[in-house]
Order: sequence, then structure tokens, then C-alpha cells
Amino acid sequence: MNTIKLNTEKMKTRLIVFVMAIMLMPLAGMAQKNIFDKYSDDPNVTYVNIKPKMFQMIAKVGVDTSDPEAKAFMDMVKSITSFKTIVTDNKDISSDISKWVKSRSSSLEELMEVRDDGSEVKFYVKEGRDADHVEELLIFVNGIDKHMDDKIQINGKERKIETVVVSFTGDIDLNEISKLTDKMNIPAGEHLEKNK
Repeated sequence: MNTIKLNTEKMKTRLIVFVMAIMLMPLAGMAQKNIFDKYSDDPNVTYVNIKPKMFQMIAKVGVDTSDPEAKAFMDMVKSITSFKTIVTDNKDISSDISKWVKSRSSSLEELMEVRDDGSEVKFYVKEGRDADHVEELLIFVNGIDKHMDDKIQINGKERKIETVVVSFTGDIDLNEISKLTDKMNIPAGEHLEKNK
């Protein structure tokens, strides 16, 4: 009788642990998705969030629509639904971003990795409608401060950039994205051109 009661107690404990684990899973997912929200107001970061309307405006400025290459670029820019970036020189925030990228990368495909003298650049994608398009592009640059001779001014303070994380979502044409990262002067964007 005691054995049955003991087994029932073990089963109840396991069931409670299992139910709690299932209930906490959405919270873990939310924590993953909100790295940009987490640091959007932090004075130790530069945070940029560009809305789709801004990309539509950028696409219209000075683009010759009779040029097929310019039109393809304009169409790609219009298809971006989200652009967010965080730039920081804070070691703790850099470590947190690195952990987030690592956890986020499990649901993405690594497109490319570049390591050079203590710095690393990683590109991750989420597949889109075909081989040339992705739904999400995540760019992670770490250790960039090792290659900067001068500090830059951010919010009135002199800083070196340690870490950059960039997230694009939409219907992104990989053949055109290197042009956009070049125009926006995103660190390590030139590697996308080399990867084509």
C-alpha cells in the first residue's frame, strides 16, 4: 500500500514539474524575442528601429525606375517589414546579446561566419519563398573594437563599438541585401557581397 502511495506522489510531482515546464516555455520564447525591447531605452546602447514606411520613403528617393537593377533594389527595400539594431560597447550587454543570438540561432540557418583576429561576424537566415529570398536576416558582429583605431561619438560620449546585432524581416532578396547594408553602412555588410 505504501509503495502505491509513494508511486502516486512521484507521479504527481512529475506531472506538476511537466505542467510548469510547459507553462514557462512561452515566457522563454518571449525573452528570446525581446532583446531589442530589453535594451531599447538603455543609455549604454545605440538602438535603431526603422518602420516599413521609412523603407518605402527611402525606396522612392532618387531611384531611376527605368533601371532594372534600381527597380529590383527598390522592390526589396519596400518588402522589409522590420529593421532593428543594437550597437554597444558595454561588456555585460554584449554578453547578453551573444547569449540571445546563440539561442535565437537554433531556429535559423547559419549562412556564413567570419572570424578574424578576435572578432567574429555571423549571418543567420530564416528561409523564405525560394532559395534567393529569406523571411529574416540576423547579422551579429562581436569584437569589432579590436579593429577600431579611434573612438566614435555616441550620445555625446566617446565609445568603441564592441557588439552589433541587426535584424531584418520581410521578403528579403539575398541578391539585393548587400547593396542595402552597404548604403546603410552596417558593419560587416560587405561580407554578404563576397558570399554571393
